[in-house]
Amino acid sequence: MIQASPIPTRIAQLRTRIDELARAAGRPAGSVALLPVSKTFGVDAIQEAMAAGMRRFGENKAQDIRDKSGQLADSSVQWVMIGHLQTNKARDIARHAHEIQSLDRQALAEALERRLQLEGRSLDALVQVKTSPEPSKFGLDPAELEDFLSFLARETPSLRVQGLMTMAVNDSDRQAVRACFRRLRELRDAMLQKAIPGITLERLSMGMSGDYDLAIAEGSTEVRIGSAIFGGRSYTST
Repeated sequence: MIQASPIPTRIAQLRTRIDELARAAGRPAGSVALLPVSKTFGVDAIQEAMAAGMRRFGENKAQDIRDKSGQLADSSVQWVMIGHLQTNKARDIARHAHEIQSLDRQALAEALERRLQLEGRSLDALVQVKTSPEPSKFGLDPAELEDFLSFLARETPSLRVQGLMTMAVNDSDRQAVRACFRRLRELRDAMLQKAIPGITLERLSMGMSGDYDLAIAEGSTEVRIGSAIFGGRSYTST
């Protein structure tokens, strides 16, 4: 007897749990999206997730999006860049990605805008905000958010800004983790009061395999889940 793949089973279980958490937070089932994070995993694992209805996949490296999009060129996969992006990799994202969730500085926005115009494309975008004190975490300084959003509205018509993203502090103190998510929601609410023309902030991408319950409680509209779907990762170079 052939065993069912654990990936579709895990996805089904996650969807059920995410809906439970959304309802507990006073929101309807289906209001929190699941973004599988396929970094370090091959196309076989992605295809298994696709069999469970997944179409959007998060990746940390531009070269992986480029390579995997070539291998799955005949599929309906949509690639989401969630890792820190160097400006010299903007071409690959402008050409192959459908969304970037790690937009965090003007130089990157300008590089993407130039490349998108050359490609004749546009790109959904979330602004990554640094809500953690860890030096290793990337993201825009919260104090710079209003000015950055205003710049994007004026200067980068090819980037469709739809919301904010953050990564919480890596800490065993769950209240410290939750505070990062609360901070992003509060920043979003403050920016909505500013009513910056051309900027919609309906989406909050926050929460990963170990903390997505806290993120949903604080208003996340999308959780980025990797190991809880695909299993443990190997970070050896490929």
